[in-house]
Amino acid sequence: MTELLSLPAFSDNYIWMMHNGRDALVVDPGDADVVRQALLQRNLSLKAILVTHHHPDHTGGVQALRDLLQGPVYAPVREDTPLPREPVSGGQHLAVLGLPVQVIDVPGHTAGHIAYLVEPPEQAPILFCGDTLFSGGCGRLFEGTPAQMHASLSALAELPGHTRVCCAHEYTLSNLRFARTVEPGNADLASYQDRCIELRAQGAPTLPSSIDTERMINPFLRCHVPEVRDSALEQGAAGDDPVAVLAALREWKNRS
Repeated sequence: MTELLSLPAFSDNYIWMMHNGRDALVVDPGDADVVRQALLQRNLSLKAILVTHHHPDHTGGVQALRDLLQGPVYAPVREDTPLPREPVSGGQHLAVLGLPVQVIDVPGHTAGHIAYLVEPPEQAPILFCGDTLFSGGCGRLFEGTPAQMHASLSALAELPGHTRVCCAHEYTLSNLRFARTVEPGNADLASYQDRCIELRAQGAPTLPSSIDTERMINPFLRCHVPEVRDSALEQGAAGDDPVAVLAALREWKNRS
């Protein structure tokens, strides 16, 4: 049986770990000490590191974990990340901890951002999406375009609904406040916000989310919905097509 853990790091990062009781993989280890402590507490061997994109809060601990690492660092082929590494890109299929892992290209936040879809047997799939998809939101467009981000989010939205969405930051509450402004009539969103507020009050993470949930509550996956579209137009969207709506939403969120 594979266990999924979220390891809090910095002010709002999550470093995700999967393990089978003996061996582990970690995703986007910005802080090596957090990973070392988790491995030591559970007597686990580190067999692989998965990197989604080049930002330092996702890669900063990679080199400091080399002495523990007994396997590869997988990282996006089109981004500058710590060496040595095994460069990967969308469409590749890996085997990590004996589990099938699909690589998905998701440019937008950065130019070469990738995501990893892991499919443990008899468990819901797990999506490690870095800073592309957040619960209730999406990443800033530092290097990519609205069209790229829309295509990336659309591809993720087509994954099976029970897929667990493992974002790299605890941004959920701020994202949901914005989402309620965009789509105040969404009852599913209001209910989800209440649930997430309760989780954070208990000191629990709001993640993982699910693809089904994000389809219902995330405005960046709902650019075709009339209320979302109308809100974007009120904010000066250049048109009512989904890419223009997403662009307007992202600029609006940047200002909020």
